[in-house]
Amino acid sequence: MKQMLFIALGGSIGALARFGIAKFVNQISGGVFPWGTMTVNFIGLFVIGFLYELFEKTLVPSEIRLFLTVGFLGALTTFSTYGMETITLFRNGQYGAALLNIVLSNVVGMVLVVAGIIVARVMIKV
Repeated sequence: MKQMLFIALGGSIGALARFGIAKFVNQISGGVFPWGTMTVNFIGLFVIGFLYELFEKTLVPSEIRLFLTVGFLGALTTFSTYGMETITLFRNGQYGAALLNIVLSNVVGMVLVVAGIIVARVMIKV
């Protein structure tokens, strides 16, 4: 129960951070490109890499780890988890799996977005 509380708290803060950062960046960039989303994804990628190394070298309580990774970064961006999992595969010498993760996540991800759009359009017409 204590762990879930830390995750929920981190998630709340991460979601608010995502909203605030993305909104701010999109306002100052003023274009159609999703700079806000890219910014939070890049922040999440950097932070999860930083935390991965920090947690490997220092004693950080599990509740704090969960707060920061599953909670905060999980709500800020799931791209950070994808990035870290891919790097872990590379580090472990699982190059094929890492490349497959990259290709499937990106290609299938885009296909699913398009599929969702198509399904929504069909449902709206019905």
